[in-house]
Amino acid sequence: MDNLFIEGFIAFFTVSSFVYLNLGLLLGLVFGSIPGLTVMLCLVLFMPFTYTMDAIASFMFLLGIYCSGSYGGSISAILIKTPGTPHAAATMLDGYPLARSGKPKKALLTALYASGFGGIFSALVLLFAAPLVAKIALNFGPPEYFILCVFGLLIISGVSSGNLLKGIIAGCLGLLLSTVGMDSISGVFRFTFDDFNLYGGLNLVIVLIGLFAISETISNASKYSKTVKYASIKTDDNKDDVLPLKEFFSSYLTLLRSSVIGTVIGCIPGTGASMASFLSYDTARRNSKNKAAFGKGSEEGIAAAESANNAVTGATLIPLLTLGIPGDAAVAILLGTLMINGLTPGPNLFQEHGVEVYAVMIGLIVINIFMLIQGRLLMPFFAKITKVDFSLLTPLIVIFCFAGTFSINNTMYDIFVAIIFGVVAYVLIKLDFSPIPILLGLVLGNLTEMNLRRTVTMAQGDWFFVLSRPASLALIAIFVLLLAWFAYSRLRQRSLASKTEEQIA
Repeated sequence: MDNLFIEGFIAFFTVSSFVYLNLGLLLGLVFGSIPGLTVMLCLVLFMPFTYTMDAIASFMFLLGIYCSGSYGGSISAILIKTPGTPHAAATMLDGYPLARSGKPKKALLTALYASGFGGIFSALVLLFAAPLVAKIALNFGPPEYFILCVFGLLIISGVSSGNLLKGIIAGCLGLLLSTVGMDSISGVFRFTFDDFNLYGGLNLVIVLIGLFAISETISNASKYSKTVKYASIKTDDNKDDVLPLKEFFSSYLTLLRSSVIGTVIGCIPGTGASMASFLSYDTARRNSKNKAAFGKGSEEGIAAAESANNAVTGATLIPLLTLGIPGDAAVAILLGTLMINGLTPGPNLFQEHGVEVYAVMIGLIVINIFMLIQGRLLMPFFAKITKVDFSLLTPLIVIFCFAGTFSINNTMYDIFVAIIFGVVAYVLIKLDFSPIPILLGLVLGNLTEMNLRRTVTMAQGDWFFVLSRPASLALIAIFVLLLAWFAYSRLRQRSLASKTEEQIA
């Protein structure tokens, strides 16, 4: 492990890694802070540009977007009472009132420092916990991997749509799309309709651009109105609008507790930052000595929400790197990046590509440090970013979508495929279907099918074969307990969300 750590550090410590992680951080901040743009959109939009990078640089670039985008949503939540990301709604409860009281910089600094604290905390947990989980997972066979895949599909289908049935239908649609092309076991062509462009299956990046970038652009363009006005906060100089580090760390117990909550929740596929931020905010309020300040501009409330939602970023990589199960939709895109670079996620990843994995885990710590630096330096420009007219952004996003799609295979066919998926995704969203289960079904489809067929071959008609394996039985028991806990937490989150809506109103 010591040798891999040193080799990973050396592999990460290159000029390209630092350049691309800082570029990713900047893009994530911009996309996260502008309402209407999302971290998912940014990841999908710029993923094609990673084709020319090596594995470490490409992962640093996308991780920079992921981490800073998670923080960026708090900027608009604090300044214009419009969360740039869903989990920033908890930050808004105290961030906007604090900004309205004449201390917008203090609110922004609290969010920034708390995000950096939570991100570094979870990155350290990832560095030390992931190798241990990978060693345990080395004992897994096809039955265990099939159970993991099914669990990932079910739980993410359930949380990605307001309707469980619609979430499962969308997940099954993704599974169906994953069967297009040549069967990896038998070599038979399926659902290609004699079109040679489909022999290799549907390209993940092209589908991603259609499902998220193009559909999101259509949706935002249809909602756009020049009459929309934001009640923005003035960020004029105020001698009291500062945040000494001593004052920030006076809430160290809240920061630690919230970071632990975010890390634990981030390890569970399908839960996500929204649940972590609301649960952490509620826990901080109940344990605070000054409960009355919450909802009126409490710095402790901002710190709790932001440290929790950024602690999720590192934790979601634990099931991704060790088991090949993405923790959320954004991490599913990172899974695609790994596979494009020839790195198959799972316990063998640490044995076959240990240097690259350790480089990524070390890089995540550095990313959060540079996020603090960039966030501090760019703070004077945040108020201007939130006022960017979306009518100027729409044509630029469309151009990037088409340029990125065309660059993959240099063919117009791919652009037509992306447009079709974009239109279909837009219609599905209007029908209250989430595209996220489709993405997860497409990403996990081949892995699920392959391990199911291997399990059936191993069982040889014995229906109780899976239950006879201790590892499979343990996984099933753990997942039943997690589903029960998840159902309870989901109900609690809805209760907190309803209280949030009442306070916003």
